Amino acid sequence: MDLDVAQVRAFVRVAEELHFGRAAGTLAVSQQALSKRIARLENLLGTALFERGGNGVRLTDAGHRFLQPARHTVAAADAAVAAVAGENRPLRVDVWGHLYAPMRTLAQVAGRAGELVPGHGRDLPSVTAALMRGDIDAAFGRVHPPLHAGLTHRLVRLEPVDVVLSTTHPLAAEPALRPDQLRGSVLWSPGALDRLDFLHQFADRFGIRDRTASLNLGLTHFLTEVAASAARFSLLPADVPLPEVPGLRSVPLVDPTPLYAWSLVWRTGNDHPGLNALTAACATAAARSRWLEYNPAHDWLPEPPAPHPQDRSHEVSQG
Repeated sequence: MDLDVAQVRAFVRVAEELHFGRAAGTLAVSQQALSKRIARLENLLGTALFERGGNGVRLTDAGHRFLQPARHTVAAADAAVAAVAGENRPLRVDVWGHLYAPMRTLAQVAGRAGELVPGHGRDLPSVTAALMRGDIDAAFGRVHPPLHAGLTHRLVRLEPVDVVLSTTHPLAAEPALRPDQLRGSVLWSPGALDRLDFLHQFADRFGIRDRTASLNLGLTHFLTEVAASAARFSLLPADVPLPEVPGLRSVPLVDPTPLYAWSLVWRTGNDHPGLNALTAACATAAARSRWLEYNPAHDWLPEPPAPHPQDRSHEVSQG
């Protein structure tokens, strides 16, 4: 039985996303084309790999058994292509923390780092898994050591964080705010706060007791929710370009200024020459734009999160 790698790759992506539309987007194909690939693979194997219904997409028992070997098949195919391409292969870089627009930092160094191919990362665990499988060469987001065994990281940028709030908020007219002035306001978070370490530690450190989780449906939707209430606020890195949301204001935070730490992560031992170019470009940009300046008298950085006793992936923060 000869397997079509494109079909196997389609299966792996749907199994990871559990959503045909999202999986199709990450593969840059139509949902119809993706569905046809899955159907042909299921026909070849003589069994259904997914259960499709009103409650979404789930793996069948056969799908669960097929997933790990399928991942190995895709990784082996990619390794074979990489062996032929050699040094001419572009560097594959993925990101997480999409609401905070990590690609804008990479875009500022891309010209000096050579050709970069962006990935489709959703969260840190999936990006970490992609690094360990060799699907990507590097990743960019917020992270704290200790890392997953076999990964290396380098701090790239410490970015000041602003507060975003409704123009009807009582503090909206202030030119700058101290974090403790936000006590009594409602921290609006794009997801469960226990998965967003930066916001969680900010709330604990500055006594923000009222906290509400929203659904992460994108930056525009999230900020529209913030602007809809005079009591809500959230935090965004200062350089994130804000969409045009009526009734929203961004105000700098001072005394102290929270800093969001961006890092580059790669698998130890990856000798792709583009990694050296990328880390060098990040270092040049950091020196030129003062990305790594930190004054403990005026700035605030969260403490590294404590490791979860049951899940080592919690050693690396997602938010």
